[in-house]
Amino acid sequence: MPDIIKLLPDAVANQIAAGEVVQRPASAVKELMENAVDAKATKIDLVIKNAGKSLIQVIDNGIGMTETDARLSLERHATSKIDKVDDLFSLSTMGFRGEAVPSIAAVSQMTITTKTENSELASEIRLDGSEIKSQEFCQGKKGSNFSIKNLFFNIPARRNFLKSNGVENRHIQEEFVRIALAWPNIAMSYTNEGNELYRLPSSSFRQRIVALFGERYNQRLVPIEESTDIVNIKGFIGKPEFAKKSRGEQYLYVNQRFIKSPYLNHAIQIAFEELIAKDQFPSYFIKLEVDPSKIDINIHPTKTEVKFEEERSIYAIVRTAVRQSLGKYNISPSLDFEQEQSFNIPLLKKGEAISMPSIQVNPDFNPFEKEKKAPQKNIRFPFERNSEKAEPNWDKLYTEQVQINPSTSPNTIPIETNKVIQIHRKYIISPIRSGYIIIDQERAHCRILIDKYTQNLSKGNRESQQLLFPVHLDLNQTDFSIVEELKEQLISLGFEMEKFGNNSFVVQGTPSGIEHSKVNSILEKIIESFRESKTKVEDPQDKLIESLARASCIKKGQSLTEVEMRNLIDELFACEMPYHLPNSKPIIITQQLEDLDKKFKRT
Repeated sequence: MPDIIKLLPDAVANQIAAGEVVQRPASAVKELMENAVDAKATKIDLVIKNAGKSLIQVIDNGIGMTETDARLSLERHATSKIDKVDDLFSLSTMGFRGEAVPSIAAVSQMTITTKTENSELASEIRLDGSEIKSQEFCQGKKGSNFSIKNLFFNIPARRNFLKSNGVENRHIQEEFVRIALAWPNIAMSYTNEGNELYRLPSSSFRQRIVALFGERYNQRLVPIEESTDIVNIKGFIGKPEFAKKSRGEQYLYVNQRFIKSPYLNHAIQIAFEELIAKDQFPSYFIKLEVDPSKIDINIHPTKTEVKFEEERSIYAIVRTAVRQSLGKYNISPSLDFEQEQSFNIPLLKKGEAISMPSIQVNPDFNPFEKEKKAPQKNIRFPFERNSEKAEPNWDKLYTEQVQINPSTSPNTIPIETNKVIQIHRKYIISPIRSGYIIIDQERAHCRILIDKYTQNLSKGNRESQQLLFPVHLDLNQTDFSIVEELKEQLISLGFEMEKFGNNSFVVQGTPSGIEHSKVNSILEKIIESFRESKTKVEDPQDKLIESLARASCIKKGQSLTEVEMRNLIDELFACEMPYHLPNSKPIIITQQLEDLDKKFKRT
């Protein structure tokens, strides 16, 4: 039998490695920018065209490479970061596998221009796939310039699996932000389609956060710092009142490397317990410094997963540090049971004398006189607004006969419009012929708004109300790009908005029914829903309508008057599908009278 095992050609091996290292354009951006950091650059420029499919260019002013080193960097497992096995347990650099450059070169048309400080000329290498087309000397500045064109040109299947330009741009931007936060001492810029989105000077960590996410974050940050023998912690956490419904600005670093750690994320989430709702997530920008010999980062090609030797101890330290920081800056209430409160007597000011306490007595008070009770007023059904003690007129509720409209549609539940109750400021209960129904008021209003916005768009009706005072929307670059993508759809729904300087919009009109005070929060919730979308949105208009309806509808905990509840029910049953939301969540639950009889053992 002939031998069947053989070595793969280098070109094939590089393409296989590229499948793990270069999953999308953002992966190439990450690897090349980390190489620039390892090259001791003080300035890094990123240039993107066509969401990285046409061009990814990373320019740095680092130490550069010689002609020989530039050629060797294209070989698999060629690296300057490690010499022996022990070096894997004391890593201080970002890249070390020696797979990034050859893997990227295998699936693109790459040009490398690099020059060391002592060289008179730069070396330029051009590649097509893994094949070197030319290598020559040229003029150039100290540092390296990696130009990646036509990514995945030789793997059409991989290119076809890439998402829309908007989604891919957001991934690239996220990688840029992660590296920019890790290295605030390095000046960085990001240019997309000729537009400079970021120009970040060398700065402190707090200044870098504000430069990336907007000036409003300067007031949202709470510093955190803790030093122990196991781990040193520095960074910032967001105030609880700015927590979001999705995992937004959550950045955790170990030795300047961005990591994903559900375990440590849980520690931070627990520290915010009782300060934020269970379905909210806090913002944090935390850097951990751990002895490199006590961690293992060589467990995944993307190097975003880390294994800690003392994982439980680090969990406890992180949780305690966050909790202490929240208490230290008066974010969370704290009691000192060891302090004697009776000694907290304020000191007298100079020249101030102690005044005798005065006692006021009512001379008309008679302890033997019976207390006069005010006559109770009859409470009318339904509940009075903002009254939790009101009781319905139960006799009237159960003695009146149900009036059914003969013209009622067979698919419509016959409702007694005179009998509606709001319980726990969440649900509306109304009797029907066969029992009663329970309506979720938030979902009901959301369904009404979805139908309203959909009909207005289909008929070309643009209902808009002018704001007395325009609302300024200051955004970070990621959110600004999302609003730009959605601008036309937002305008068609009734928003009147236009650009106002860098990364901001001015809103002069909104769809009818939206309160002025809620404009900012509604738009932030819409942006949040699209930011969390990791895949291509097939119909952004439907998603936008649903997001706007969810953000604008009445919420649980809002008290409703009798008239408001009746109007809500009438509008709900005028919808085409009043029973479910588009995501199939129920709006109405029907309880049969027979089931109640069984529970009371009447049958």
